[in-house]
Amino acid sequence: MTSPLQELVFDNRLVRELPADPEPDNYRRQVANAVYSRVTPTPVANPQLIAGASEVAALIDLPPTIFTDPQFAQVFGGNTLLAGMEPHACVYGGHQFGNWAGQLGDGRAINLGEVKNRRGEHWTLQLKGAGPTPYSRTADGLAVLRSSVREFLCSEAMYHLGVPTTRALSLVSSGELVRRDMFYDGNPQLEPGAIVCRVAPTFTRFGNFEIFSARNDIALLKQFTNFTLRTDFPDLFPASPAEFTRADYLRWFNEIGMRTAQLMAHWMRVGFVHGVMNTDNMSILGLTIDYGPYGWLEGYDQDWTPNTTDAQGRRYRYGNQPRVALWNLAQLANAIYPLIDDVEPLQAALENYRVEYERCAQRDAAAKLGLSQFDPARDQALNENLLQCFQLIETDMTIFYRKLAQLNADDIPHYADNQCVDIVRESFYSSADENTEAQFAGWIRQYAQRLQQDYVLTGNTHEQKTARMNAVNPKYVLRNYLAQQAIDKATAGDYSEVEKLLHILRNPYDEQPEYQDYFAKRPDWARHKAGCSMLSCSS
Repeated sequence: MTSPLQELVFDNRLVRELPADPEPDNYRRQVANAVYSRVTPTPVANPQLIAGASEVAALIDLPPTIFTDPQFAQVFGGNTLLAGMEPHACVYGGHQFGNWAGQLGDGRAINLGEVKNRRGEHWTLQLKGAGPTPYSRTADGLAVLRSSVREFLCSEAMYHLGVPTTRALSLVSSGELVRRDMFYDGNPQLEPGAIVCRVAPTFTRFGNFEIFSARNDIALLKQFTNFTLRTDFPDLFPASPAEFTRADYLRWFNEIGMRTAQLMAHWMRVGFVHGVMNTDNMSILGLTIDYGPYGWLEGYDQDWTPNTTDAQGRRYRYGNQPRVALWNLAQLANAIYPLIDDVEPLQAALENYRVEYERCAQRDAAAKLGLSQFDPARDQALNENLLQCFQLIETDMTIFYRKLAQLNADDIPHYADNQCVDIVRESFYSSADENTEAQFAGWIRQYAQRLQQDYVLTGNTHEQKTARMNAVNPKYVLRNYLAQQAIDKATAGDYSEVEKLLHILRNPYDEQPEYQDYFAKRPDWARHKAGCSMLSCSS
């Protein structure tokens, strides 16, 4: 019987329409006058499926039973190519921690090709950890199990949270060991290897444009940009003109800014910290891309970063993410400036980003508090006062908002301070002193009054408020310690926790009382444990 894998239809537009690196051999080098290099995944000893996402399989017309197909692990472990696949790695540059890094490129990622599904959508399949490419520099192009588990789970967790993201089809163990220096302390260890198949409409990044502009290859910059507008923004340019104008490029750049602003608001809403917001990790589609040393806020802290490499400067800390995104957009504006040759409209587009981010942030602030809309005159101070309360005691943001949703504004006038605080006390990591209790209670009373005003103005009820809050404040997120527990088990050959987390995180806003144990603060043992507090870029 024919495998459904054999029925995949590949329409590899990038490979077909853009210039390739003429050098066929796979060795590290600078690649000029080309968009990509042809490269084949490195075969592995014993590819075995660890987990798969049936929702992602459906995107490319594969049935949920595909994961039991004996050919699946061979293909998505990098051992076998399907008819129509044209594997390649793309060149790009980037600013890393604010500094221009020159050529970077797909050093650990190999695009297998673009699947065209029955709905006419294009989905690029990309293996991460499938061996070296010309852009691997001094690395081996492989990935270890711990980072692959994190990428697989977080890709799907973010999607189900409603956060724009690349997806993950599968997680496959390689049957081989990979040497990594996890802490960059001169003590490398052998770790089990793994490969993730990532799926997205495109993996194009800001850095894809930066590299051509930095090299003053304006012809290739224009060719690649025109291709991007035609293939990745069909809703923006349905007519697909033969030639694009300066106005078209500006419209496109403004769209990227809008999507990026919306993405940043989502990250801030759920307490996600990317950790490595270099320009080469910024998607032109406004997707979360490249899950390295990311993390969720445990104790609320605007200055927290999960990245050990960023521990000193904290450039990519939680509270700085919207500003970094704007800085990255400015670097993209510099890169495409030769196509526009006018600073003012680019600056106007950057200002539009600020406006859109503020709009989204205010919308989310109101939704997180169950208000029908954000009234700056009333709610700016209300929100700022809450953030000040968070500074008084280590507070778990995820738990706080889910508990706050249970507050009934009618009850608060009859409550003593300690009863007010009892509503959210479960979110505190330590006992609250008298001053902290008084300030939290004061805020809760202020909040209850604002809710009552909102009910009068809108006719909304307590039940509607609670439903609104629980629709935007997740109960279950991929807490760092939960991911590490799954990694520890997987390293020992037990993949059940990976599957369990994937199942729970498919419905992050639902109560799921049978998984109540996963709605819990970070345990003390995880406060400083590697993989639970901060992570390196080692993968």
